[in-house]
Amino acid sequence: MKNILITGENGYIGNQFSKWVLTNFPNQISVEFLSVRNDEWKTKDFSMYDSVLHLAGIAHSSRRASNKDLYYRINRDLTFEVATYAKKYGVKQFIFMSSIIVYGDADSRETIIDKHTVPNPATFYGDSKLQAESLLDTLKSKEFKVAVIRPPMIYGEGSKGNYSRLSHLASITPVFPNYVNRRSMLFVDNLSMFLYQLIESQSEGLFFPQNNSYVNTSEMVQVIAKSKNRKVLLIPGFQLLIKLMIKRLEVANKLFGTFIYEQELSRLNGNNDYCIYDFYESIFITEGIKYEKR
Repeated sequence: MKNILITGENGYIGNQFSKWVLTNFPNQISVEFLSVRNDEWKTKDFSMYDSVLHLAGIAHSSRRASNKDLYYRINRDLTFEVATYAKKYGVKQFIFMSSIIVYGDADSRETIIDKHTVPNPATFYGDSKLQAESLLDTLKSKEFKVAVIRPPMIYGEGSKGNYSRLSHLASITPVFPNYVNRRSMLFVDNLSMFLYQLIESQSEGLFFPQNNSYVNTSEMVQVIAKSKNRKVLLIPGFQLLIKLMIKRLEVANKLFGTFIYEQELSRLNGNNDYCIYDFYESIFITEGIKYEKR
């Protein structure tokens, strides 16, 4: 039995992981949540935990200068403080949820992130995550393993953000642009299996989990519509317009930009068997519908 402490008690990923792992491996993982909103956490005894899964943070990719200090105080400084505290109490593994955003923004060009790609954050969010990674690197030892995860866009039942926008659009529109792009994405149950395997193996290092296939935004809208018993017709002729929108509008960049990890980069211990659901299954499950394979 591994005892896991999760920071960020109201976060989507933490709650989804807790429900998933307690359903699938109830006798192997024990989960407890910890709020780090104030200094009360500093009175907590961490010594009974095998791993700390640090999910607390500011998640929105803002460019507003007024938010700069908050990003660094929470995403960088608090992360380092919690990790230092965990190490002092003898925790064996510290898992930090970083982001693909440390590599910057998506683009209309084909951009493949591989092991040689150098991070180049374009926002305070991305830079604060990258700086936190650097600080955590100074704490690593044989007794204190640090695992840094840089996931792409995470989605699942109850998720918000870009997926919820596409889901709503698929519910009402009869047509959608037929635009060619590729996105790395990660279904939350696949992430949960990844985290379980990471904890069980007590692995350390830098990790890039993703689904075992890339996602095309136009195809994704069609599949979401199909899960709702609707049809969406993909229409051509919007390539140039969307490329211009990607350069000027952040929401268009996030929806239509091309941003992918090389698949080989995403293996854990030599494989990607943490991908327990494929793309179609994940969409139907996200929409609250049982997927029937044919």
